[in-house]
Formats: sequence, structure tokens, C-alpha cells
Amino acid sequence: MLDIRFVRENPDLVKENIKKKFQDQKLPLVDEVIELDAKNRAAITEASEIRASRNTLSKQIGILMGQAKKDPSKLEEAEKVKAQVKANADRLAELETLEEEYAQRIHAIMLNIPNIIDPSVPIGPDDSANVEVERFGEPVVPDFEIPYHTKIMESFNGVDMDAAGRVSGNGFYYLMGDIARLHSAVLAYARDFMINKGFIYCIPPFMIHGNVVEGVMSQTDMDAMMYKIEGEDLYLIGTSEHSMIGKFIDQIIPEDKLPQTLTSYSPCFRKEKGAHGIEERGVYRIHQFEKQEMIVVCKPEDSMAWYEKMWRFSVELFRSLEIPVRQLECCSGDLADLKVKSCDIEAWSPRQQKYFEVCSCSNLGDAQARRLKIRVKGADGKMYLPHTLNNTVVAPPRMLIAFLENHLQADGSVTIPEVLRPYMGGTEILIPNK
Repeated sequence: MLDIRFVRENPDLVKENIKKKFQDQKLPLVDEVIELDAKNRAAITEASEIRASRNTLSKQIGILMGQAKKDPSKLEEAEKVKAQVKANADRLAELETLEEEYAQRIHAIMLNIPNIIDPSVPIGPDDSANVEVERFGEPVVPDFEIPYHTKIMESFNGVDMDAAGRVSGNGFYYLMGDIARLHSAVLAYARDFMINKGFIYCIPPFMIHGNVVEGVMSQTDMDAMMYKIEGEDLYLIGTSEHSMIGKFIDQIIPEDKLPQTLTSYSPCFRKEKGAHGIEERGVYRIHQFEKQEMIVVCKPEDSMAWYEKMWRFSVELFRSLEIPVRQLECCSGDLADLKVKSCDIEAWSPRQQKYFEVCSCSNLGDAQARRLKIRVKGADGKMYLPHTLNNTVVAPPRMLIAFLENHLQADGSVTIPEVLRPYMGGTEILIPNK
């Protein structure tokens, strides 16, 4: 969310940014919010003047009432001043109501005006305009057919989609045996990988209040993703970033405590609205999954350096698991409204012979901090807003698709990379049951 003063002083820049994000329907919001802001500031000024005159008028009444004992004509004058005080009180109540209405309308509009994107972001209407930046590892297409990922899992008796459908409906799964163990091993390895990078491990709340949801994501994303707990002001998290950034709501962080670097485990719950293609069946796009996340809260001048570090952590982790990946720069139209800059890390799929998303790294500037009232107290005693960033470490079971496809052998076995073996009890290869 932008600062209203920034919008007031830079309306053309804000409108140009909206155009770059291909959201022309939001252009009228800029003029509307500037007009509301002017009315609100005028109401605040008038209310302040009325409050300032209150003491003067009260003293004047007191003086006139005292003088009225000797001069009855002063009583009529005092009554006139009392009437003015009453009129001022009525007007003040009216202005205070207006201030609240204006503030609410301004806040609602500001939630829908997108953040200013970084100049380096490529311009394009949707993800088709995302730009490949760099590849890491050589993508390989084996000389044998690779089955769909659920078929690979079923060969190890490792997944049961039918039972999950009976219990919970579409978009759920049971993982079992070696596949379930592999799932847990990847998460445990990712946890230790990030701890070794200096991040503090955290298990956050899996449900958060509505004001935290509003603080960490756009209304559009909220409606498309979040499950609300009926009858309570609680939402199931779609990613642990939500509760991890929410941890700092209404807090003042001493500057010497920055950066805050945290890595968190959580289950994630998502509606995943919309039609999905054949490649998004199975366990690719589901309502419940688990994830290891990383978040950073830092000084504004450090956020781009952290952005670079964070997506490279993902590349390093996937390469340590012998999975080829690439970095894809997200274009303007593919950025959520709060994001300044974002990129995806995509893993190679030998079966599809193309890359697919496994991680998403984002710099949100001070948007979340402004919404959540997260402040930093500088060495000079002045307050400022920090920047927040987040990135996926790993998100199985989607990550398992890349793992199984890239480590599948011609005989149906799956090799285990050396770094993962301690988390698999020393197992070097998984042998299928059928």
C-alpha cells in the first residue's frame, strides 16, 4: 500500500504505474482518493479550529456571566456565546463523523492501488511475458518414458487420491510409505539448509485474524486463496509468510535488530479457484500442502540485496538435490499489487520437457509494513518503515514432482542424492513395489 502523501504529490507517476500493470480500470481511483483526501484534510483542519476555539469561548462565557451580575445585558450576550458553543459542538460531531467516513473510504481505495514496481521489472500483461534470466544445471530428457507423477508415486504405494476424495473431496491426497518419508525428508533438509544460512527456525500459528490477512495480501488474492473459519475472525493461512510477517504487527523494531531473518514450516490451505489443465491434476495444485518458507524484514536500502540472496538460496537448494532449475523474472502484469519485484524459480520436468514453478521470491517494499504498522526506530530516534521479503524454500508435494521425475531410473527406481540420505535413514535408492 502506498503512502497517501505520495499519491497526492505524484498522481501522474501512480497512474503510469497502474498502466504498466495493465489495470486501467483502477485509474479513476487515483483522482477519487486525492479528492477524498482533500476533503478529509479540510474536515480535520476545521475540527482542529473548533477545538482550539472551545477554551476561548468557555472563558468568554465565564467572564460574561460574571459581568451579568452587575450588568444584566451581558446575560443575553453570554447566551449568544453559549449558542455558538452548542453550534460548534454539533458541527464538530458532524466533522468527526465525516473524518471517519473519509478515512474508511480512503483506506479501502488505497488497498486497491498497486505498489510502485521496480524500474527493472519487465512490462507485460500476464505471465506469458515473464522473462527467463538464467538456467542452472543441464536439463536432461532420458531415453525412457517418464510416467505422470501420481503413477510414479503409485508404483511405491505412496499416494491414494481416491481415499482422500472420499474423505475430503478433490484437491486432497494421502501420502504413504517411502513417498511420505521422502516428503518429510525434503522439508527437514530444507529446514536445516536455511538454519545453516543463518535463519531462525519458526513454527507459526496456522490461523490468523482478518486484519493480518488484509495487511499481508491484496483483496483479490485473499478472495481467491483464503479459507475463513465460520463464525470467527480467523483465516487458515495460505502460506506461513502471512503469519510470519504478521508476527511484527504494531511493533517497533530497534534498528540494531535488523535484519530479521526467519524460516518457517507450516501446512498451507488454498481454495485454488479456477479451471486447471491436465498438468495440474494429481498433487500439483491442491487445497492442502506443506511448505518451508523464508522471510526477511530489513532496512529499505538492503532489500534488493536480500532479494538477490533469497532467490539464489532456492537455486542452491534445488541444485544440491540435483534438480535443474531456471530463474524467471515476473513481468508487471504478473505481479500481485503489493509486490515491487518478483521472480519464480522453475524446476525442469523431464516428462513435460519444460520448466514449472516451484518457488516464488518477492520484494514487497514497505507495503506490508505500512498496512501492519511495523516500524523501525533508527539510531537517531526517528521512525521509518522496513521492507519485507519472502521466498519459498521448498513446497512439497509439488517439489516431489520435480524430484521424482529427475531421479527416476529406467527400472522404476528413484535415486536419493547424497545430501538427502541422512534424512532418509541412509537410503540411497527407492525400489518400487510394483
